[in-house]
Amino acid sequence: MSTRVLVTDGMDAGAMEQLRKDGFEVVEQFYEPDALGAALKDFDIVVIRSATKIKAPQIDAEKGGNLKLIIRAGVGMDNIDIPYAEAAGIACKNTPRASSNAVAELAIGLMFACARNLSIAGSTMREQKWEKKAYSKGFELSGKTVGIIGYGRIGRMIGEKCQALGMNVLATVHHKKPEGCECDTMHFVSMEELLVKSDIISLNSPAGDKPLVDADSLGKMKDGVVIINTSRGSNIDEPALLDALNSGKVKAAGLDVWLSEKEPNWALASHPAVACTPHIGAGTKEAQKRIGAELVDIIEHF
Repeated sequence: MSTRVLVTDGMDAGAMEQLRKDGFEVVEQFYEPDALGAALKDFDIVVIRSATKIKAPQIDAEKGGNLKLIIRAGVGMDNIDIPYAEAAGIACKNTPRASSNAVAELAIGLMFACARNLSIAGSTMREQKWEKKAYSKGFELSGKTVGIIGYGRIGRMIGEKCQALGMNVLATVHHKKPEGCECDTMHFVSMEELLVKSDIISLNSPAGDKPLVDADSLGKMKDGVVIINTSRGSNIDEPALLDALNSGKVKAAGLDVWLSEKEPNWALASHPAVACTPHIGAGTKEAQKRIGAELVDIIEHF
């Protein structure tokens, strides 16, 4: 009997074709949370992205089934209860290398959009309005200090690209500092120092117990700071950020992730100082091919 693979949130077509050539039975179907657990009983492996969550209820509903491996096609694994799954004998893996550059490039793009008012300027042009005076008051990234919270693969790529643009980098890490990063234009600092000294703050940490950007941390930041989030929506207290944008404490924000993807904070998304995207960080052709190749490799060698 062939190994059955469930793909809930999409996968590179070439990768699925390769798996089928290798003898795997691949089924592409999304399940609502209440139905997912029972469906998992009939599969050996499930491949998910951010839309699917596999927590204790789904794992409990699968007990007695065939599931042996959960793969997150991407980096962040906070949509999987890893300890609970592993206690039930289900291995958990991700594809940490494949999408890092795509997310890092989007973060840089959002920085440019915030610095030069690209989102609102483009929007008014489509409304046939010539607002040159209003949006000719941007700033250059060169010479600015970017604070990167979380210096893993993605954070480090962002830091390297920022340094290439002539920026100075401050970074915090939750665990061990990566070696070979520090230089004249890059330093590891405390969270307190990062918040106080950064012109731009980029969030690149997994979701934690509380938001990284809330009323308290915003109060410590420079007036006119720019916030970039390509990590997790829960890393920002969205009402607090909206208040800070309205007061001018935050000059602009570039957001790819949201607390809710079913019902995003539309007041925040439509704010004239916000450049935003609908969670497309890994959404490049190149990244999806790399993710697909990494998924095939994990499945074939499991």
